[in-house]
Amino acid sequence: MFYTRIPCPKNITHDPTYLNKATRYFPLIGWIVGLIAAVVFFGTYKLFESEELAVLFSLVANVLTTGAFHEDGFADVCDGFGGGWTKEKILKIMKDSAIGAYGAIGLVLLFAVKFFAIKKVIDTDLNDTLILIECLMTFIMVHALSRLTAISIIFTTDYVREDELSKSKPIAKQNTWKEIFGAFLFGLVPLMFIAYSNWKYIFILIPLIVFRFFAIRYFKKWIGGYTGDCLGAVQQVAEVTIYLSIIALWKCI
Repeated sequence: MFYTRIPCPKNITHDPTYLNKATRYFPLIGWIVGLIAAVVFFGTYKLFESEELAVLFSLVANVLTTGAFHEDGFADVCDGFGGGWTKEKILKIMKDSAIGAYGAIGLVLLFAVKFFAIKKVIDTDLNDTLILIECLMTFIMVHALSRLTAISIIFTTDYVREDELSKSKPIAKQNTWKEIFGAFLFGLVPLMFIAYSNWKYIFILIPLIVFRFFAIRYFKKWIGGYTGDCLGAVQQVAEVTIYLSIIALWKCI
């Protein structure tokens, strides 16, 4: 209900404690989003016989499924850190629902990189069953692992907004070992599955760990911690990082 636009039963309440416990399932949401993206990609590819159109429709499916939840955070971070020079100014800009020049430019560049990166990763014989399965698992792995990268930040970093009305406030509360274990389990299982048949995928973790380290360092330097928008931005950049890492792996190893 919080992480996607997928309809939920009306009897489910909006208790903040549920949102805190749902932290462990954030990477599992990546399984669902990745599966939807893969189905749309392969369906449109078979229909139009165009990888370019298939990638575009896949990106559209992602946005519709999540309601541009993470893309909105990425744009807010671009605006906030691009136009603000103090903690208060950065937080104020990120809170503004209007998108600025930095956010618009950032989204254009983000989607451009995503488009060409996905096309490069999937640029293979899609009529081969084994390759088809690997591509399907790649979509799922990318979305699960990128969400793990983002949600893991709340386990080690302070939440900086004091606004109790903030949508991300409940997930910023103290997490138990169940949330931590669940998040890493759902985040790493797709990677382990695909790495079982191709061990090179394990190296994807290296650039992700490096990116996470510098992202946290950057956020702490400017605002002293993270916000919900920061998590959305990390998820988006982590997604792109994984695609680029796959391309680099096939070239260098």
